[in-house]
Amino acid sequence: MVTANKYYVSSGSFEVGRTQPRLLQAFLGTCVGVVVFDTTAGVGGLIHLLLSEPISLGSMGSPEKYATTGMPLFLKQLINLGATRDNMQAVVAGGALVGPLTPQDMSLDVGGRTAEKVLAALDGEGIAVVQSETGGFFTCSIELDMQHWEWRIQPAGFDTASTQSDESSPTISDIQQAIEAIRPIPQVALKVLRIIEDGAYDIDKIAGEVKKDQVISARTIRLCNSALFSKRHDVVSLDHALVFLGQDLFIKLVISAAVQSYYNQCGNGYSLCKGGLYHHAIGTAMIAEKIAGMTEKTIPGVAYTAGLLHDIGKVVLDQYITGAYPMFYRRFQDRQSEIIDVETRILGIDHTHVGELLAIEWSLPAPLTDAIRFHHRPAETRRNDGLTTIVYLADLLMSRFHTGLELERMGTDNLTDHLARLDLSTAQFSDLVDLIPGKVFEPAMEPTENNS
Repeated sequence: MVTANKYYVSSGSFEVGRTQPRLLQAFLGTCVGVVVFDTTAGVGGLIHLLLSEPISLGSMGSPEKYATTGMPLFLKQLINLGATRDNMQAVVAGGALVGPLTPQDMSLDVGGRTAEKVLAALDGEGIAVVQSETGGFFTCSIELDMQHWEWRIQPAGFDTASTQSDESSPTISDIQQAIEAIRPIPQVALKVLRIIEDGAYDIDKIAGEVKKDQVISARTIRLCNSALFSKRHDVVSLDHALVFLGQDLFIKLVISAAVQSYYNQCGNGYSLCKGGLYHHAIGTAMIAEKIAGMTEKTIPGVAYTAGLLHDIGKVVLDQYITGAYPMFYRRFQDRQSEIIDVETRILGIDHTHVGELLAIEWSLPAPLTDAIRFHHRPAETRRNDGLTTIVYLADLLMSRFHTGLELERMGTDNLTDHLARLDLSTAQFSDLVDLIPGKVFEPAMEPTENNS
């Protein structure tokens, strides 16, 4: 019995290596995953691609994200390790149209274009494609066992049906008790949230407040030193964090640290992998901040915070999702259903409504409460500042291009109208995809057992 490390290859990156007890894995929705290996040389790897080609010259800083620039780098690394084109074999998956679908999805066909570029690159190098499962309407995962050079493509998460019995739905009283059972958000976090909303603050005073909370201080320092935030120095104190990261990133990390414990207390309900809810929230926050900066429709720091908190209602409902998993799987076979519709049918309430109740309980600022409540239906927002639409787009991008983190499904109904609200067009959708950070998901090393 050999214990292999499972390594999650995040979108916009690749991993290569020689024979070793390691399992590479990528979850694919609209993204395209490519496994290439040479059993003779004992060399192989996996690349997880976001788009077909760079959007602009500024995109060239992350060539691994695109098929036209990432594939040559990926193949070159394999050849440098000893692989040869004659012996290399490739497996391609992903590029799906993730439902619920609209004509807009068909015309954009982001994944289809990426898959075409991948196959063209492999053909140009004379590398044999032994399996290609692209397009369709299903999310999937692609894996490469680097010990035995075996690969697998299989349905991911909610695309796998279950025949277990269904659980009963929670009552409104159950939901309210679950909300009350969640400990209040730390006061230091509330102070920082209100300071961000005001747009003017004294960073030294914020740091002083954070230092009073030892738990938040420790979590902030730990996040500073994580790959998630691309650390360049070993941060050992809050003062060091301010010096190395700057005040804007410092403030974001304080909020992220405060929220982390809520997402981490969830089990195997919404999360499809370890830490899935939290990593989805961080990714949505990062993208929302970038969209806010690009459109100038709201303060980027506020957009980051709204993205971080948008799914907080799932923390409350997670325990009920765990019991209702089989029914959720069956409901998700209906490709026209959004997650909030499935939640309402099964639980009698959805996570956006529960999130609003929790936000009110915590006395969160009104813009954040509104974004939490309407991030799936931004046209219904009670405000007109663009924040909710920004969070919707960020969440949509994460659900389509960083699938496999949590149970999520969003529609693109009225996408043109949502984009127009931010003075954007559908032609700029790929520009938004390009905003997805390359290191949203810190690679997870999980032991798995394989027979030797």
